[in-house]
Amino acid sequence: MGNDRMSTLEFLGAELRRARRAKGLSQEELAQRISYSSSLVGMVEIGHRTPSQDFIARVDAVLEAGGLFERLLVLVRADAAPPWLREWISVEREATLIRWFEPSLVPGLLQTEAYARAVLEWGGLIRLPEVEQRLTSRLERQSVLTTDKAPQFIALVDEFALRRAVGEPALMVEQLEHLLRMTELPHVHLHVVPSEAGAHAGLAGPFILARTAEGTEVTHLDNQLRAQVTDNPEDVDTLQRKWEAVRGEALPRRASRELVRELAKSWT
Repeated sequence: MGNDRMSTLEFLGAELRRARRAKGLSQEELAQRISYSSSLVGMVEIGHRTPSQDFIARVDAVLEAGGLFERLLVLVRADAAPPWLREWISVEREATLIRWFEPSLVPGLLQTEAYARAVLEWGGLIRLPEVEQRLTSRLERQSVLTTDKAPQFIALVDEFALRRAVGEPALMVEQLEHLLRMTELPHVHLHVVPSEAGAHAGLAGPFILARTAEGTEVTHLDNQLRAQVTDNPEDVDTLQRKWEAVRGEALPRRASRELVRELAKSWT
């Protein structure tokens, strides 16, 4: 029964459909008045697409909703992250240093929207409304890297993660070019563990280490069901030693960027 619960995104869509019909408008007519496609209106109404702030502002004005849909969008964004991830999001926002190791995928804070969507849609295991909410959460989290108080962000990524096809080749080109743009920021560093490194200490799985302004170290571990967040000193120490071991196998920053450029060309 839990899977049948209406999400906040689906509720927003249902309210949009109700308000549109109350005004006697078809999807096509509403789309024309807000200068968006009717297909997007339809996707929003069934909870399969998270609307932008601009879309919602126009809908509120055309339907004379008094800001209802802007308030609902706030709820959608607040509810976007799975409950088990919200503790970590708070840690990310307070961190002064984030060290992220990924053996299989591009780190979430560096993913493009298209790449993130493709990852979330793999296998059709997640309902489309939930895909949209998780995507909204992931994109919202990325803003932590572009604020005035952005943490130093160091990503260790296995080369195989950059060679793994996620979607069409054009999507991979876009993703790798995005990595190059992000690593132009002075506080964003990328180090690639080359395939020549062979087996290494990080192959057991991804992990993240975050340091707060008070000097507290917090770790994040993912599994197939949920995330584990802990500041247990023994766990932190274990992951710090793993980080140093993997970092020792990685390429320097400049060489890593050159490898990313080569890989981007390989996808064209």
